[in-house]
Amino acid sequence: MAETSASPTLLLKDELDIVIPTIRNLDFLEMWRPFFQPYHLIIVQDGDPSKIIKVPGGFDYEIYNRNDINRILGPKASCISFKDSACRCFGYLVSKKKYIFTIDDDCFVAKDPSGKEINALQQHIKNLLAPSTPFVFNTLYDPYREGTDFVRGYPFSLREGVPTAVSHGLWLNIPDYDAPTQLVKPLEKNTRFVDAVMTIPKGTLFPMCGMNLAFNRELIGPAMYFGLMGDGQPIGRYDDMWAGWCTKVVCDHMGWGVKTGLPYIWHSKASNPFVNLKKEYKGIYWQEELIPFFQSAILPKDCTTVQKCYIELSKQVRAKLGKVDEYFIKLADAMVTWVEAWDELNQTGKSIEVPNGSAK
Repeated sequence: MAETSASPTLLLKDELDIVIPTIRNLDFLEMWRPFFQPYHLIIVQDGDPSKIIKVPGGFDYEIYNRNDINRILGPKASCISFKDSACRCFGYLVSKKKYIFTIDDDCFVAKDPSGKEINALQQHIKNLLAPSTPFVFNTLYDPYREGTDFVRGYPFSLREGVPTAVSHGLWLNIPDYDAPTQLVKPLEKNTRFVDAVMTIPKGTLFPMCGMNLAFNRELIGPAMYFGLMGDGQPIGRYDDMWAGWCTKVVCDHMGWGVKTGLPYIWHSKASNPFVNLKKEYKGIYWQEELIPFFQSAILPKDCTTVQKCYIELSKQVRAKLGKVDEYFIKLADAMVTWVEAWDELNQTGKSIEVPNGSAK
């Protein structure tokens, strides 16, 4: 990818929002100030709406609590989770920018092996602006990166790549483990810095973590719904997983790419594995049904927009996963409500149509 002469922190300054879900004061932003300050922040306050969230001075931000969500969405606010970081997707709804970067408030600036601080946002932007290669895997990983290219045997007809919809970043220190793994390996830390970005192949699912994630909102936004989690729901900590599985199926159909790898952030603290187990235990069983469902999901050719894809997926969720548990019937309804809310709040925007879905 060609280097820009502009200051790296000013890339897409007017085209990207940073979405942060939180229940606490945002002191962590001080560490990110050199990288985040030029950008607009959308803060989604979870929990008690009467609590005052303090934001360090000098940041351009808007903050929404549950009362705001209810006021803006009315009855459709039922699709936004409460007491769960899944509430972050409300920020995706109200943003008017082309790109979104979302990060958790326990994520700090990491350092690369040379000791240099990593500008995670800049790397996500590079990932999103460079094409993806979902149809044939390049064994030198990202062929658009400086100092590398497509390897021998890679079809020339596919070397232009396709638009990148999602950039999924990773974490040093505390890895994103489920509760059983946390309990078995309570002291394990991720110290491996792998200097690579790769496109996840078409037809391959992945566990998407929402704490260091960027995406092209104009392309894939209507599918980036984090589901019904937390208060009043039988499951938690699967919000980003759900969004990742749905998004990957839609991207595969539309012919877009999903990348994973760089950038790394420093995940500062492990959540309580016993609390996590309570939230996850149904999901741990259900995911054995969910993965085959998404692996076999086929979207018809007349699904030419993300909204159409997502509505079709909701029908399949209702018909097939509704047999697993009645929760999925409620979730299928919420998926439809989410798309209706998206279209209401984004009436001036146009859905991006791909004739007959993906060409591949």
